Amino acid sequence: MLPALAQAQTAQGVWDPLVRRLADDGFDQGGLNTLFSRPEVRFNPLVMARKMNALLEIKLSVGKPKPEAPELYISYLNPFLIMQARGFLETQKTALREARKRYGVPEEIITALLLVETKLGRNVGSKSALSTLASMALAGDFSLVAPHIEYRDLSPELAAWLRWRTAQKAAWAYKELKALLIYAKSAGYDPASIPGSVYGAIGICQFMPTNAVRYGADLDGDGRVDLFNPTDAVLSTARFLAANGWRANMGRERQLAVLYRYNHSHPYTRTIMAVADILRGDDGSDASSGW
Repeated sequence: MLPALAQAQTAQGVWDPLVRRLADDGFDQGGLNTLFSRPEVRFNPLVMARKMNALLEIKLSVGKPKPEAPELYISYLNPFLIMQARGFLETQKTALREARKRYGVPEEIITALLLVETKLGRNVGSKSALSTLASMALAGDFSLVAPHIEYRDLSPELAAWLRWRTAQKAAWAYKELKALLIYAKSAGYDPASIPGSVYGAIGICQFMPTNAVRYGADLDGDGRVDLFNPTDAVLSTARFLAANGWRANMGRERQLAVLYRYNHSHPYTRTIMAVADILRGDDGSDASSGW
């Protein structure tokens, strides 16, 4: 959406229904009015439309041949990135050792995961997490999204499904938006300044805001959870994995299953394990061994 159009919509009160809803849920009305009147907080219906178009494409392709998924993402095994990962192991060794001590997650696994997620913090996203999540939350009003749906002449059943999925995603985004506001306040961040992924994940570990609130951990002792700080990101990542089943010395297949809960992609999990193997100087051939 063009900035001028987004600003015009903001001036016309496009955010008003969302602000009222947040205020009803206990957030400060005056602070919300100030926050959502800022020109950089822009409504963009294309955020939700892109997601819905992608889901429609998947639904319409059921039964059609699918491209074969890669075994792993080979680009993360290049020597330059591995060198950076080894550097991270050294510079963050104190935090990584503490994370392993508390939660049993090996240093190499945490490092490999953060490498795949954000290249160890060099790519934390360029979108405004606030604008992204607020745009999706507001788009529960399907009329805001409908002009941007690429598929036309949908059957009544498919059109109803699309409205339902849009409402479902909007409800998810609203929950994440509330968590983002809570996280920003506790971490001392201006909510509008937090960068995120295309769907609002934040920090070096790319947590969704609900996970930032639930699993975020303060390792450096400054009294705030800063997921853009490597030490806090390391401990928070280990805490998430432990809460989702990671245990010290468990087998490789179980490790892969826990990593899958971080991101539901088998190439993703295999890539993390491959990077970790390289960092450990191990080819990973003994699939039954622990760490």
